[in-house]
Amino acid sequence: MPERNPGEDASWEQKLRSQFPIVTAHPELTYLDSAATSQKPRAVLDAVATYLTTSNANAGRGTYPWANRTTELVERTRERVKEFLGDRQPERSTVHFTSGATEGLRSVARDWLVPYLTDGDEILVPFGDHQANLEPWLEAARSLRQRGVDVTVRALPVQASSGDYDHRALARMVGPRTRFVAATHVHHVYGGDMNVHRLRAAVGPDVPICLDAAQSVGHLPVRVGGPDLDVDFVVFSGHKVMALPGTGAVWARNTRGPALRPTGWQGTPNTTGIVSLLAAIDWLDEAGPERIARHVTRLATRLTDRLHRLDSYEILGCPASLAVDSALPTAQRRHGIVTFRHRDIPSDDLGFILYSHGFMVRADNLCQAGADEMGGAVRVSVHVYNTEEEIDRLRAVLDSLA
Repeated sequence: MPERNPGEDASWEQKLRSQFPIVTAHPELTYLDSAATSQKPRAVLDAVATYLTTSNANAGRGTYPWANRTTELVERTRERVKEFLGDRQPERSTVHFTSGATEGLRSVARDWLVPYLTDGDEILVPFGDHQANLEPWLEAARSLRQRGVDVTVRALPVQASSGDYDHRALARMVGPRTRFVAATHVHHVYGGDMNVHRLRAAVGPDVPICLDAAQSVGHLPVRVGGPDLDVDFVVFSGHKVMALPGTGAVWARNTRGPALRPTGWQGTPNTTGIVSLLAAIDWLDEAGPERIARHVTRLATRLTDRLHRLDSYEILGCPASLAVDSALPTAQRRHGIVTFRHRDIPSDDLGFILYSHGFMVRADNLCQAGADEMGGAVRVSVHVYNTEEEIDRLRAVLDSLA
């Protein structure tokens, strides 16, 4: 990580924070739930207002100027998504807009996976990540079973010590009928990079991989053009990358297996949401994904460094990533997400206590598959509009509860 310049970073952070009207309007509150949805910068709000007041129309339906302008915006956003993801073969790939990451994963399952699989095939999917990256694949298997096609669904193996996918165990599991792997880029509870780059070597060159990137796109650089992220689908939500709710995208490489072609009549796209996504991508590019990643990782590290010294708290996830001075070369810093429990205070009560001090956090089972076993927890998730001063105030409150 490049050496930090505190003065320059403080100026950059303040400049970006000032562009979020909801943040500057409520200095008494601290929003720490960006893994659920992000706040929107002025540039996104202005782009939506300008579109709605100058050229609001349906896309691909008319030939008058407003309709043409809307169609051009939709198509330009497809190309910007490819650029933002570092796509080196944009002429082969496609981008499909959905209502969010959940619907995007369902589209891959329904429109691509179900027609692709045959009797006796198997797929490997995560059983401990977000439910949105498990249920669509189970639904696909049930749909196939109703047609008389038997498909085996197996759990993607996970290392108990780190929480990463176990690529060595995965390599032993892969067989001639392994036809598909679903994975998560950054875990929505533990905040760790799941080391997806190891999966390609484990499954070989021919097995398609679908990546849930809801917690990585917009938070750190996501580049599909190189060997480190050799995946076939990238799915993310617009509302988590500073666009409006009800917007999402599926990027499809279209080189392994058939091209993704959503089935059925598509109807009217969410043109306002797509306009907001275009503006959000432009804003994030200007802010710098690498710099954003450093910022949110630093804030998460600042919080975990304090919490892991307090016996009253249990931090979920890889223990090697907790201390600032950890010398372990494999330690993974939290990508803006820190999830923990108090050993005596129930998590929902702790969430109410923190709000009484002005902190808005997530406190429930976090939509994690197998959450009945995990129980509730408090999740703090930060973005570019958060500051070290906010984290220090949070640390002081948590100290007082210890």
